[in-house]
Amino acid sequence: MKYQGCLLAVRDISASKHFYEKVLHQNIVMDIGAHVTFEGFSLQQGYAEFFGIAVDRVKEQSHNFQVYFEVEDLDKVYAEMKSIPDLQWVHEIKEYPWGQRGIRVYDPDKHIVEIAEDMITVIKRFFSQDMSAEEVAKHTMFPLEVVKQYIGH
Repeated sequence: MKYQGCLLAVRDISASKHFYEKVLHQNIVMDIGAHVTFEGFSLQQGYAEFFGIAVDRVKEQSHNFQVYFEVEDLDKVYAEMKSIPDLQWVHEIKEYPWGQRGIRVYDPDKHIVEIAEDMITVIKRFFSQDMSAEEVAKHTMFPLEVVKQYIGH
């Protein structure tokens, strides 16, 4: 068995495709109308009807699943996202206990989308603040060997 990605049920494939392709800069692998595959996930319009389940069983804004992306420059992405009219935010920039910063927004179907700094960026930021490898490992909860590997020690 080989994992192939997740599929998000969407109401309007055009709006969702636009969000993931133009706002989040994701690459389409295959587009066959009501089904669009990106690298790592897919969108499906008419999910309930296609699979024979009641439309009201497809929940909106369930808050039990998110699509997750990482970036090197969160501040740049944040500024870009702030310029999008009517974008609904779960929260703006937030720093987690392990030092990673992230934002969460809703896609057109109210799926949560998280965009966070990649951990290499976090580790480099800590080193630029004169933290030792041991301090970075403790703060990020990453093994010391991994921290050293990321910074080339």
